[in-house]
Amino acid sequence: MSRDVLTISPTLAAMTGLQTGEMPADQGAALDRYVHPEDLETVRKARAAGVKGQGGFQAEYRHLTPDGQTVWLRCSGVQVPAAGDAGCSRLVVVEDVTSRKLEEDQRQTLMAELDHRVKNVLATVQALAVQTAKRTTSLEGFLSTFGGRLKSMASANELLTAARWRGAAVEHLAAAELGALAPGQATWEGPELFLTPRAANALSLALHELAANAMKFGALSQDTGQIEVRWSRPLGGSFELTWCESGGPTVTPPARQGFGSTLLEQVTGRELNGDATVDYRPSGLFVRLRAGAQAVAQRPEAVPAAPTSRVAEIAPSAHGPANLQGARVLIVEDAVLLALELEMGLSNAGAVVVGPAYELEEALALLDQELDAAVLDANLNGRSVTPVADVLAARGVPFVFATGYAETGGAPGGFDAPVIRKPYDVTQVAAAVAELLRNRT
Repeated sequence: MSRDVLTISPTLAAMTGLQTGEMPADQGAALDRYVHPEDLETVRKARAAGVKGQGGFQAEYRHLTPDGQTVWLRCSGVQVPAAGDAGCSRLVVVEDVTSRKLEEDQRQTLMAELDHRVKNVLATVQALAVQTAKRTTSLEGFLSTFGGRLKSMASANELLTAARWRGAAVEHLAAAELGALAPGQATWEGPELFLTPRAANALSLALHELAANAMKFGALSQDTGQIEVRWSRPLGGSFELTWCESGGPTVTPPARQGFGSTLLEQVTGRELNGDATVDYRPSGLFVRLRAGAQAVAQRPEAVPAAPTSRVAEIAPSAHGPANLQGARVLIVEDAVLLALELEMGLSNAGAVVVGPAYELEEALALLDQELDAAVLDANLNGRSVTPVADVLAARGVPFVFATGYAETGGAPGGFDAPVIRKPYDVTQVAAAVAELLRNRT
């Protein structure tokens, strides 16, 4: 005769908060009152299917403990027939899977956040491309202007990633944009101050537009020109930055407003929850950016080291356009479009391209050929390019890293090699390879 009881072991009691010992089984449904309402139907269906099939059943669900806690349980059970009229018993193994479920939820949240950020970045890039195209009259002008704006976004993103997207220091943003654009001609100074990701991207683009304009038309177009960037934090928690040019050509207001001016005066002001004013003083351009307290972030727990300029890794060549005539250059890059762009750019410079290799095994298989230099992506579909770099280094074949990874300690893997950060200009890569070959000879 069936007793219809449920036995709670000490281990199960510790998991569920129930009392150790026996309790009425209620035909197997005794624990249903502790199952989260959203999971109850799933548990009942799994149990019914196990009974009907005279086999096992399995279910994962949220268990509500008597003291109000929620734990995830995974139950695996099997019915064991008893002799005579004793009915049957059900043996159930219960596992606490709360930590695994929490990790899965966190992973899903992170994936959703990543998806959101990627779509925002793509939408911003698309908008920059459209606006830049509308205001340039040549393909060369478009590529130069758009490429610069894209690199500015990448610079801000790199700083934010290093700080786990908690904020970026104004000093770091200024150093990344001005550090090598005007050696000895630009100074920047202010208190330690961190901006939110949205404000950091806006300020990075603003500084880029100002620097690019200064190089073409303003103070940096002459050797005597100077730029001073100063920022402060007035009362109320807001943020203020000034850009002052001097020593350059006489300044006059432009005849028409370009996208750079629109971005500076409208977009930057709005993204910073403040305003931007541009004063075309005859002695030099003067810009004041004001931001609301919403643009200021707390100091992140992880603060990256002050960056070198985003263009400092590969200095402009004093030898003119790269000439790679006849040089055999291996390309290792897992992104097909980037590999094709590299192949075209290096071929146009006269190189004989070996590859491209998209996978580690492909690259290793090409190393027995005659090579003069190589361009390596640091990561090939999740695998390190180090085995390829090791062989090249042992053979004395110079190489350059073209990568999106931002290692603060120099080149990936500790190799003594130049690094070009993505997004890059292919002519920059060609110039780096040409410099390697010149140093080799």
